[in-house]
Amino acid sequence: MIMDEMWVHYFTPESKRSSMQWRHTESLKPKKAKTMFSAGKVMASIFWDSKGALYVDFLTQRRTINTEYYSALLEGPVKKAIRNKRKRAQTSVPFLQDNARPHVAAHTMDTIQKLKWNILPHPPYSPDLAPSDNHLFGPLKEHLGGKRFRNNEEVLQDVQEWLHWQPKVFFLSGNRKLPDRWRKCIANQGDYVEK
Repeated sequence: MIMDEMWVHYFTPESKRSSMQWRHTESLKPKKAKTMFSAGKVMASIFWDSKGALYVDFLTQRRTINTEYYSALLEGPVKKAIRNKRKRAQTSVPFLQDNARPHVAAHTMDTIQKLKWNILPHPPYSPDLAPSDNHLFGPLKEHLGGKRFRNNEEVLQDVQEWLHWQPKVFFLSGNRKLPDRWRKCIANQGDYVEK
């Protein structure tokens, strides 16, 4: 199981790539209004594996994750989601998370040990070893680009629907990239891995 968080804004401008258009060499450049991120945003914590999204937690009202919240999340809804969706994987769950302070705090580590999950090593400052960063969040942000949401419920629904409609092969390919990326990181002596 892999876990990571991302902010989902009420409005995310389209990326340069998605807003590109073909034009004649002599035509004028299209004018674009300067856009800014909206004030509304939701923190999405996504737990996923090779078969799909297991559980998504949304924090609203400018809250952030702390150790107590994260531990309760693991012991409660995440454990229940694993039990309901992955009947055989109730114990010895391989678990990859980054080294954010709430994830590696003593209370959280005690919770993970109590759940009997196997923590996979994740070196500090290694975003290219995080499958969520290099596989999941890019396409999700591309999907969100240019969309406007009026409230938290619209954000939650759109993210949940996008995750639901991703084919299993999407999640499987994200998981399968990890061992190769680990080997490249070792070969580069911890330096960044390019695609």
